[in-house]
Amino acid sequence: MTQFHHPGVYIEEIPSGVRRISGVATSITAFVGTAQRGPVDEPVTLASYPEFELIFGGLWAESTLGHSVRDFYRLGGSTAIIVRVHRSDSNDTASIALGPVGDTRLVLDAASPGLWGSQLSATVDLEVSRGVDATHFNLSVTDAGTKRTEVFRDISFSSASTRPADEVLRRESSQVRVSTMPTALPPAVSAGAMNGNDGLAVDDSVFTTGTDMRTNKRGVYALEDAALFNMLVIPPYTPKGDIGTQVRDDAISYAEELRAIMILDPPSGWTTPAQAMTDVGGAGFPTSENAALYFPRIRQPDPLKNGELSTFAPSGAVAGVISRTDAKRGVWKAPAGLEATLSGVSELSVKVTDHDIEQLNPLGVNCLRADPKAGHLIFGARTRDGADQTTSEWKYLPVRRTALFLEESLDRGTRWVVFEPNSEPLWSKVRLNVGAFMNNLFRLGAFAGAKARDGYFVKCDSETTTQNDISAGVVNIVVGFAPLKPAEFVVIRIQQKAGQTRRAWRPRSSRARPKLGN
Repeated sequence: MTQFHHPGVYIEEIPSGVRRISGVATSITAFVGTAQRGPVDEPVTLASYPEFELIFGGLWAESTLGHSVRDFYRLGGSTAIIVRVHRSDSNDTASIALGPVGDTRLVLDAASPGLWGSQLSATVDLEVSRGVDATHFNLSVTDAGTKRTEVFRDISFSSASTRPADEVLRRESSQVRVSTMPTALPPAVSAGAMNGNDGLAVDDSVFTTGTDMRTNKRGVYALEDAALFNMLVIPPYTPKGDIGTQVRDDAISYAEELRAIMILDPPSGWTTPAQAMTDVGGAGFPTSENAALYFPRIRQPDPLKNGELSTFAPSGAVAGVISRTDAKRGVWKAPAGLEATLSGVSELSVKVTDHDIEQLNPLGVNCLRADPKAGHLIFGARTRDGADQTTSEWKYLPVRRTALFLEESLDRGTRWVVFEPNSEPLWSKVRLNVGAFMNNLFRLGAFAGAKARDGYFVKCDSETTTQNDISAGVVNIVVGFAPLKPAEFVVIRIQQKAGQTRRAWRPRSSRARPKLGN
C-alpha cells in the first residue's frame, strides 16, 4: 500500500486475469546508532516514539540517536527501523546468579549489554499452580530504572517441559535471558545484578569498517534483514561530533544498492555558509544521486538539560518532514517550501540568508531557513548529484525518489512473470499490468503532461525482449516517465515606463525610471 493519500483517488480498472501492482511504502526510515539498551545489530521496526523509549531507552546524553528518532516522529514520521550498535567491553552485560553454586543455580543475563542491566533484580518462588510437576517454579524480574516487573509463572528447568525457562524468557522477556539452566529445582531466593556497563566509545568499526560486517549482518548491514527501507539516517556519534567519512561513504553506497536515500547532516565544522561553500566543493565530499545534504544544524530545547537550547543534527527532523510530505502530497512532491515546516525548532545553528541559499543550493546543499511568518523551513530539494555543473538527470530529490519508488514497486509487482511462457501473451499482460499502475499514478498527479501519453510510457514486446533474451530467460520491460521538477526560484520581472501612472506606484516626475529585469 502506498504511503501517500489523495482525495478522490482513482483506482484503475484492471482487466480480468491481470495482476494489480501495489506501490511500496516510500518513507520507512532506518536509523543506526547507539542506545542505552535494546537488541544489538538487529533491525527493530517501530511505529511510534514511545516504542523507542520502551525498547531502546529513549533520550540519552551519550548519544544523538534518541533525539533524532524523537524529531522524526514529532515532525510526521510514520515507520522507523532502529539498529543499535555497541562496542563491547569486559563485563558490559549484567548477570544475576540465583542460588548457590551447584545444580540448583539459575544464572540470568541482561537481554542486552549496557549499564541499564546493573539495575535488574530477580526472585524465584516455588508457589506454583496445582497439577504441575516438581520441576516448575516462578520467576519475577524487576528493572529499578524503569520500574517494570516481568513475572513468569510455572516455568521449568526441564527441557522436556512445555514451559522450559530458557525458551519462555527468550520469547517473552525484554529484560533477561537464561545463561545457565539449573538441573535441579532452584531455591526460593532473590538476587541483584552484577556488572553491566555501556561499553567502549563507538567508532567506525561498529558501523561499517569492522571485520566481516556484511557477512555477519552487523552495524549498517544489519539492515540486510529489513524487508524495505527508503531513507537511511546515521546521526553523529556524539552531540558535537560527526560520523566517520568512511562510514558515510559506505552508507551512501549501501543506500544506492538498496534503492534508498541517505540523509546527510552537515559537518560540525561548518559554522558559516562560506565554510560550507568551500568544503562541499572539495574532492573529498561525496556526490551521489542517492544522498541529500541539509545545512545548518538545528537548535531546540533539550529535555535532558531542563529545556536548555542545544544543537542537534537535522537528519531525523528532515526525514520526518519528508515522511509527512509523502503522506499528504506524494513522493513526487518536493519536501521543501512553506509546507516543510520544522515545528519545535527554536533557531538554527548558523544564520542563512537568501543570498546564501542562492549560492549553496546550486552546489547541492539543501538549506534550512527562518521565515518570519512560517517559522523554520526546509528550503532545498536537491540530491548530492544536484550541483548545477553536473547537469544530472537526478538533480532533484523528488525526481530521484519517484524513480526509486517506481523501480521498487515494479520490481516487486512483476515477479509473477518468472517461469511464465516468454512470448506476446505474457508481454501483453505485462503492458496492461504496468500501464494500469502508471496510469493510476498519472491521475494522482505524479507525472508531468496534460495527457497520459505525455506523462509516461510502457514498452514490453519483441523489440525490448529479443530472441537472445528469450533464450536466456529474460523479459525486458522499459518504463519511462516525465518527472515533476520543483520550482526552486521564482523570478519576477518588472518594467517601468515613463509617463504612465499605475495604481500600485505613482512616479513623482515624468523622468524615465530604470528598467528592472529584461
